[in-house]
Amino acid sequence: MREAMARAVVGDEQSNDDPTTLALCERVATMLGQEAGVFMPSGTMCNLAAILVQTRAGDEIIVDDQSHIYNTEAAGAAAIGGVSVAPLATPAGVYSVAAFEAAIRPPARTAPRSALVSIEQTTSFSGGSIWALDDMRRIRDIAHARGLKAHIDGARLLNAVMATGISAAEYARGFDSVWIDLSKGLGCPVGAVLCGTNDFVVEAWRWKYRLGGAMRQSGVLAAAGLYALDHHLDQLATDNAHIRLLHGVVADAPGLSFEPTAGQSNILCFSVRGLGVTAADFARACLAHDVRVRAIGGHQIRVTTHLDVSRAQVERAAAVIRAEADRLFEERQSS
Repeated sequence: MREAMARAVVGDEQSNDDPTTLALCERVATMLGQEAGVFMPSGTMCNLAAILVQTRAGDEIIVDDQSHIYNTEAAGAAAIGGVSVAPLATPAGVYSVAAFEAAIRPPARTAPRSALVSIEQTTSFSGGSIWALDDMRRIRDIAHARGLKAHIDGARLLNAVMATGISAAEYARGFDSVWIDLSKGLGCPVGAVLCGTNDFVVEAWRWKYRLGGAMRQSGVLAAAGLYALDHHLDQLATDNAHIRLLHGVVADAPGLSFEPTAGQSNILCFSVRGLGVTAADFARACLAHDVRVRAIGGHQIRVTTHLDVSRAQVERAAAVIRAEADRLFEERQSS
């Protein structure tokens, strides 16, 4: 990938004249079945630009309560766009069609206007759950019928593709905006591509400038994305398989609890509440054995597989997580 970056033919992105960046945007737009794309520094900027293009100050967007937009984007929609967020409670990041429809506000002078709904495919902080295509389409259609735009936060959309065999274009069909991340499972150092209609991308470009995201010789970075699409797609299926392997080892560990949808893609979340310790305590116990897991709440642990983690390392990580769960459970039982 670094060799491809070094060989990249570059121009000036701000003049729409970097051939490698243009090639990447065209390729991703075609993959997603969209008219055009814009290269962004991050998925966070993709989400924010999509919101800013498709809402106005005082509007409201509908997301799940564990979504990246709601939890880890520094309230950008509110701070920059004046847009409020209506989070739908869900244990695994996938809200029901009925819950979404009920959250759409009827027109009222005293209430914000429901303007956009976002679906995170796959979910992030709720364990990599995969949205069913039929539910996505029903939400999309209800949104359009009620005057809302429909957006896909596709940071791990390609993991869902590899898990289900449904193409990215099928998932994205009819949505107003969608993006994929290059710096997650695809292994690039930076970048994402936001797609939609030609008119949408023109306005997304305007926000990219305003947010300080425009670059010059961005082809050096875009070349990494093209390399990843050529060489790393199959790795996503391997990452998904690695989570299934890990889940199989720890699923019945005493004191750990999992959602029924756990283990669908390359993320696994579980609660350590039954061990009588905090997530931070459990993460430190694993780190003492050189296994890094992430505490994402008082008792929730998140594990992610990627191309830098081999099967042998996954097996070792699974063994450590299981051993620490067994040890802590036994200590609690004997105390």
